Amino acid sequence: MPTQPFLSFTAAAGCRVPLSLMVLLGALLAGCESMPDSLRDKLPGGAPPQVRTFQADPRTTFAAARTALNQMGYRFTGGGPAQGRMTAMGEVSPGDWPGSSHQFTLQAEFHQTLDASGTEVSVRMTEVIEADSANHPGQGTEAPLRDTPLVEVFFHGIQQNLPPAGADRQPVPPNPAGG
Repeated sequence: MPTQPFLSFTAAAGCRVPLSLMVLLGALLAGCESMPDSLRDKLPGGAPPQVRTFQADPRTTFAAARTALNQMGYRFTGGGPAQGRMTAMGEVSPGDWPGSSHQFTLQAEFHQTLDASGTEVSVRMTEVIEADSANHPGQGTEAPLRDTPLVEVFFHGIQQNLPPAGADRQPVPPNPAGG
């Protein structure tokens, strides 16, 4: 009787598949929490971002967005104008069922337009739901929100908090030579 150099699995078609190959294949298909967000967002089921362009530079637009978040009752949790991103969380609210809760999160990215005339803001929102927050705290389920009016409220807040056109420009100092 011949000895086998490694463990194997007999597939339905009758061919032998090494167990190490099956484990490797399973690991590749299982996914990973460390998968980059940009790749995860491209998978089916993720909501596409809602995008709006504002006629201001990225730093000014970011400052207006921070003010809009505060006006909406959201807490800034990360990012900055240099990183070109912002994350925030809304308040935890009672859920639809006794003992449940939910919370909205916002992720925004800020990119200068190609012609440098403004800033493109792309926003994704999710809802975090805890079905039994009293007995299982911290075990929520995240669901992307599609076409939520909360994003429109955020965009409106940014527009309202931007300075009037031309207000962020510094005056040109007078020429000391008199001309």
